[in-house]
Amino acid sequence: MIAHAPAPAAAVLDGYLEQLQRLHARLCPRQVLGLRMGLLAGDLLRLELPRPDKRLLALVETDGCFADGVAVATGCWFGRRTLRLVDHGKVAVTFVDLHTEQAVRVWPDPRVRTHAWHYAADAPSAWHAQLVGYQRMPDHELLRTAPVKLLAPPVRLLGPSPPRVSCAVCREEISNGREVTTGALCLCLGCAGQSYYRRLGGSGVG
Repeated sequence: MIAHAPAPAAAVLDGYLEQLQRLHARLCPRQVLGLRMGLLAGDLLRLELPRPDKRLLALVETDGCFADGVAVATGCWFGRRTLRLVDHGKVAVTFVDLHTEQAVRVWPDPRVRTHAWHYAADAPSAWHAQLVGYQRMPDHELLRTAPVKLLAPPVRLLGPSPPRVSCAVCREEISNGREVTTGALCLCLGCAGQSYYRRLGGSGVG
């Protein structure tokens, strides 16, 4: 499914871009992409943005400034647990209306870098052409969309957190149901062999 809509009005876009510029030293094309994706999702899901509540969930497939564009447009933030990273290394987002469970995935058209030149012919570089072009391109040239269904019920992603437990090995507290049960033992991911770091000597403080 490809959305057929014009680019947002310049005045609307400028307001969001001003917010982004407060977060970053300079505006970049990926921030604009994230912003445009969020605004399009609001139209597709018929939701007013940015959200003051926790009705909308955004699952970004990469981090960085792109995710900030999504957050500014939608009101979904990591601190509110309405923005989640599912790291596939892709500039793409799945947006979920938690009231209806309707979900849509949004990603850039593979030709956007080339098409950006049609909207910024006088740009001094490809980077500048993308920065300007991504603001001016209509949705159907800039983005692709598809309705999707999450493999896990959305309530599990944003519902009440399970009770905190302690790891049987390191004794550290585990939140949000991230423990691993092995036989009768409750382990954190690190002690279960899924750590992202290796301790360098000593046993730590405490």
